[in-house]
Amino acid sequence: MRNYDIERALYGDVEPPVIRLDDVCKDYADDVHALKHLNLVVNKGEFVFVIGSSGSGKSTFIKLLLKEIPATSGKIYVMGRDISRLKKNDIARHRRNIGIVFQDFRLLPEMTVFENVAFAMRVVETPMQKIRTEVPKILSIMGLSERLSAYPKELSGGEQQRVALARALVNNPMLLLADEPTGNLDPRNSWEIMRLLDDINKKGTTVIVVTHNKEIVDMMQKRVVHLNRGVLTNDYEKGGYLNAKI
Repeated sequence: MRNYDIERALYGDVEPPVIRLDDVCKDYADDVHALKHLNLVVNKGEFVFVIGSSGSGKSTFIKLLLKEIPATSGKIYVMGRDISRLKKNDIARHRRNIGIVFQDFRLLPEMTVFENVAFAMRVVETPMQKIRTEVPKILSIMGLSERLSAYPKELSGGEQQRVALARALVNNPMLLLADEPTGNLDPRNSWEIMRLLDDINKKGTTVIVVTHNKEIVDMMQKRVVHLNRGVLTNDYEKGGYLNAKI
C-alpha cells in the first residue's frame, strides 16, 4: 500500500497528525524499558513541552522521531508516514522535514555563521542563489544580521543557540524538535530563545520542546506531556502540571 493510501485509510480526508505514537515501547539491553506503551498525538501547529526527570524517556522519544533508533514495538507516524517502514536511504529524506536544536548547539567551529546555516541548505542540494537569499533572511529574523562572518567561538551562548535555531529552520520544516534548548543559557537568553520558538510556532510550525526548566513551562502555558520512567503519566492541555517533577 502506498503512503498516501495509508494516510487516507487512517484519517480519511482529515489532515493527519504531525506525530502519532501507537502503543510504542522501547527496550534497551540489560532489561531497560525506556518507553512503555506510549500513545500520543500531536497535531499540526501545536506547541508541546515534554517533561520528566532524567531517565524518563525524553531523549528516547526524540531519537525515535528522528529514526535514530527503532521502536521495540508499536507504530510511529510522522506527518502521516509510518517511519518504522523507512528504508535506510529514506531516513535522510525523512529528517529534511524536521528541524532539530540541541542543548550544546552543535555548530561547526571552522565555519562562519553564514556557512553553518547554509550547510543545512547545501545538504538538501538547494541552489546557491536561493542560499544567498534565504540565509541572510533567517539570520535577520534571529537578530544576527551583523554576525554573518563571525565564527562560533566569537559568539555568546545565546547567539550560538540562535544560529542553531536558524539552521534548523532555514529549510522550512513542518516540525521543530528542541532538546533542552535553554540548558546552557542564562535566564535572559533562555527567554529570548523561547520567544523565538513561540513566534515560529505562531507562523505554523509544530514545536516540541524537551526541557527541565519548570519556570519556562509554567510561564509559557502550553500543552505539557509528562513522562515518568517511560510512562506517559499526564498530558496537560495548558501548562500548569501540578506537582509533576522535572
